[in-house]
Amino acid sequence: MRLLDMSAPELDKDDIQAVLDVLKSGWLALGPKAKEFEEVMAEYVGVKYAVAVSSGTAALHILVRALDIGPGDEVLVPSFTFVSSVNAIIYERAKPVFVDIEPETYNLAPEDLEEKVTSRTKAIMAVDVFGHPAEWDEILRIADKYKLKVIDDSCEALGAEYKGKKIGQFGNAACFAFYPNKQITTGEGGIIVTNDEKIDKLARSMRNQGRGEMGAWLEHEILGYNYRMDEMSAALGVSQLKKLEVFLQKRKKVARMYTEKIKALGWIRPPMVKPYVRMSWFVYVVTLEKGLDRDYFIKELEKRGIPARGYFSPIHAQPYIKKYVDGDISELPVTEDIARRTLALPFHNNLKEEEIDMVVEALKDIYRHI
Repeated sequence: MRLLDMSAPELDKDDIQAVLDVLKSGWLALGPKAKEFEEVMAEYVGVKYAVAVSSGTAALHILVRALDIGPGDEVLVPSFTFVSSVNAIIYERAKPVFVDIEPETYNLAPEDLEEKVTSRTKAIMAVDVFGHPAEWDEILRIADKYKLKVIDDSCEALGAEYKGKKIGQFGNAACFAFYPNKQITTGEGGIIVTNDEKIDKLARSMRNQGRGEMGAWLEHEILGYNYRMDEMSAALGVSQLKKLEVFLQKRKKVARMYTEKIKALGWIRPPMVKPYVRMSWFVYVVTLEKGLDRDYFIKELEKRGIPARGYFSPIHAQPYIKKYVDGDISELPVTEDIARRTLALPFHNNLKEEEIDMVVEALKDIYRHI
């Protein structure tokens, strides 16, 4: 019997009413709520434009196309990420080139990033892993040096900041996702944020089957997709965004309680947060010491009613990927080491201290019986 949830959205009567109001209006798509959500998101992030779409994956795909990335192009991307970061590159028949990660934050390692640049490199797909900002000064320095486009996959990092600047303002464009385990949710959904008017216009067309701003419903100017966000999702997003700062503080409190209880254990490491960033806690991922069997811990936690996950399984090791990289994958020693030892624990806004104690005591008990 499962005693704890791995994750859980926080929904209240205002969220429910916002969705009900849309349903009662009968205006369920291409309506004012999506536009409102775009406006409040752009204002929150501090950019000129925001384009609401059906998922974070859709947002990434649109950005790859909007930056004219295609066959023959290479895109530098971490393997330690969710699969969408890589799939969006493959969708356009470009080649993902995997970059190793920092051993502390699990974000792109700038030194390996620069070593992987070739004459075919067109862009960098950086990821703010688990809500911790990537090392943006170095990433942008490298991008400027080699004249590369930059996409920020900030799907896990809404509300995070790097040296006082909100994530979503870096690179050519960024995107966020709103699955129910994220900081705020729209059920399913994502959004593109940018200061580039051309990207904004292309994204609006591509998400809407390639239609132009003033074109008729059955006239299509470019190849597009049905990547629109519906009005119910947008209404929920507007309502949820009003509470984002409260949610971030709640998540920070839960993370702090976990860290205080785990940091004294010599065989497990809590997440590391650099002093000049604001972490937006997406998940709480600990790292076991070398030699411990992470999968054994997951199984034993499950027996005690506590869910846990291995975060992430490297994309370069996934069975499908070999078809798309021609067997040309350099060694990623840090990625491969960390991916064997990372363990995501139950985490959401309202996790209670006694529930955290249950998780930590279970971890201790499992370790004692190894």
